[in-house]
Amino acid sequence: MTLSVRLRHRQGDFSLDVAFETAGGITALFGPSGAGKSSIVAAVAGLLKPDEGRIVLGDRVLTDTEDRIFVAPHQRRAGLVFQEARLFPHLRVKANLLYGWRRAPEPASQDEIDRLVALLGLEDLLKRYPHNLSGGEKARVALGRALLAGPEILALDEPLASLDVARRAEILPYLERLRDISQVPMLYVSHAIDEVARLANHVVLLEKGRVMGQGSAANCLVGREGLGAVIDATVIGPREDGLTELGFDNGRLAVTAKAAPGTRVRLRIGADDILIARVQPKEISANNLLRVTVAQIVITEDVCDVVLSAGPTPIFARITAASARRLALAPGLPVFAVIKSVTVAT
Repeated sequence: MTLSVRLRHRQGDFSLDVAFETAGGITALFGPSGAGKSSIVAAVAGLLKPDEGRIVLGDRVLTDTEDRIFVAPHQRRAGLVFQEARLFPHLRVKANLLYGWRRAPEPASQDEIDRLVALLGLEDLLKRYPHNLSGGEKARVALGRALLAGPEILALDEPLASLDVARRAEILPYLERLRDISQVPMLYVSHAIDEVARLANHVVLLEKGRVMGQGSAANCLVGREGLGAVIDATVIGPREDGLTELGFDNGRLAVTAKAAPGTRVRLRIGADDILIARVQPKEISANNLLRVTVAQIVITEDVCDVVLSAGPTPIFARITAASARRLALAPGLPVFAVIKSVTVAT
């Protein structure tokens, strides 16, 4: 289902002027605090009426200021999940889930409820009260409640911001499952690049109320905050040395993570973890050598940022300016990107 957004709105000193369109999966609104991410979610959900704008979800016009169309929030079928789970403290988990189910235009069947409970790993939590849940468990229940309300779009406004690293790691796999299985498009608000790089099908970059760029995670995020590469790959299978071999558009990579052959995975590599060699290294510990081409070089004092082209996959390496000069790096030069298996995150 496509979502088309065009908004202009002023609130105090802040001015929002954005336009983007996306279809299915997770669309991440990424940018610093005050960029306008939450305002866009509020406008899509009908909690903010823009000065000017048009919002279309599928074939439904939700907002059109020119034609004086403004669908009420409760008629938009937008499921909202915030930083705080906002569960009803006096209701057990099952009752919290069914609260959303009762408000769905076409309530899910028991089989569908059971599948969602299994998808989010809630089977052992159904009889608990919210005060007996961890932060990650509360977040999963909030997701389930929103989905059982039968939304046409799910909006997640910094859903992991209040969680520590361990709790984030706990819930991210469930969000990945939702992305891959659910038919409901999702808007995901975050300023955490690791979350966005791992989850997003489409990224809208925001700054000071403006769209600075949009596209795939690889094209929008690589080179930001030390992110060297985002690669969508497929598991080929285990190797004799215990590593797992993956295939992608420009070749193969060996990683330490285990997964079944055929599994689609998204890899993330830090810019500082990518080395560059003019000739193919031999007898080194790194397991991955990718043939790439230097696309761009930017030297700032003692640091050199090198954009490498691996077919359609951009790779960003950060090395010293001294290394760049010693290697005589220049645009168009074929080189090798050297990547250690233990530095590749999945």
